[in-house]
Amino acid sequence: MEPDRSAESPPAVSAAMHRAKVRARASHVTVGQARHHDDGSVEIDCSCGMVLCNGPQWSLDEHIRLHRAEARYLAVSEVAPAGMPRLIEVGTDRRPR
Repeated sequence: MEPDRSAESPPAVSAAMHRAKVRARASHVTVGQARHHDDGSVEIDCSCGMVLCNGPQWSLDEHIRLHRAEARYLAVSEVAPAGMPRLIEVGTDRRPR
């Protein structure tokens, strides 16, 4: 007899959201060596084409972490179901109907 699957909960992470996170991770990796400049600034390239750097109030590591977090957020936001409660305001086409 086939088990009753109607009471099973959905997967914790949807396949679309998981794939979006994986794509973001693969598209935003640091490339090459960090470049140290005479003025104390440090830069490194991201595979997406952006140059990541330190600044007067942030470290290179903090910029890298923020960049990756933003990339994941953007990727997951694009595939998140309309109507999902959000912390950050989204377009009207993504709101509950």
